[in-house]
Amino acid sequence: MHLSHLIEISQRYFSEMNGTSRALPGLEVLCRHQPSAIEAMIYEPVMCLILQGSKSVSIGDQRVEICPGDALLVGHDLPIVSRITKASLQEPYLALIFSLDLGLVRGLYEQVADASVPQTPARPLAVAPADSAWLAPLARYLDLMDYALDAKVLGPSIRREIHYRLLLSPIGKTLRDLLVADSHASRIARAIQKLRAEFRSTLSVPDLARTAGMSASSFHEHFKSVTGTTPLQYQKDLRLIAAKSLLIEQNRSVSEAAYSVGYESPTHFSRDYSRKFGLAPSRDALPLSA
Repeated sequence: MHLSHLIEISQRYFSEMNGTSRALPGLEVLCRHQPSAIEAMIYEPVMCLILQGSKSVSIGDQRVEICPGDALLVGHDLPIVSRITKASLQEPYLALIFSLDLGLVRGLYEQVADASVPQTPARPLAVAPADSAWLAPLARYLDLMDYALDAKVLGPSIRREIHYRLLLSPIGKTLRDLLVADSHASRIARAIQKLRAEFRSTLSVPDLARTAGMSASSFHEHFKSVTGTTPLQYQKDLRLIAAKSLLIEQNRSVSEAAYSVGYESPTHFSRDYSRKFGLAPSRDALPLSA
């Protein structure tokens, strides 16, 4: 299926907007009219399809540029750094963001466990051209935006089909790994949950390894394979992203933000922040009127 149909539907909702709109349960349409600054946020399991424009996305030492027709799949909660690199008033950046329901994915395990699927390596950021197998049901789902009753009745079954098609697609390796109850990916997922919940606390690699049921050395190796970064860097990224939100959205001081996210030294925090985002935290802490 060609992208033009999806672009046409998406543009109808953003003729005078520049932001994000939740079109349907689990589906958002993102529109930006100009390139963005560096943004950092936690990507929960998601599939992002680029319709127009381009975006740079990175974690750890993996960096990808995604362009029209490309799909990005993230199967774990990951602290992502991104930047919209191509967007304009004439041709805005447009993307469909489809949230992945891991409970629904696991519910498909028995049906797909023995399926013949592409044997591609799992990567933290899985990128590939859109596959018509899942693009067709995604288009049908987007078509429901104007029909509330149809969306309510037919939407859940179409969402299940999209998950199924993604699961069997070339970018679905990360999701397939999660289906195996005692796989490395599912064990690392337990440690990620602990990190998300307790990132302000002092956490050691041995403690996280015990949560995952792995030795410290094995845990460190597989954590980096799954997430693209080390456990302690992952925790640091969580802290810095949370601090950025405190500075910008709640107008906290640099010291307040540093202590709130678990840093013991504002100086250490400022150094890490500047290295991560390319500017001092005091710049983000400036009042909006400045």
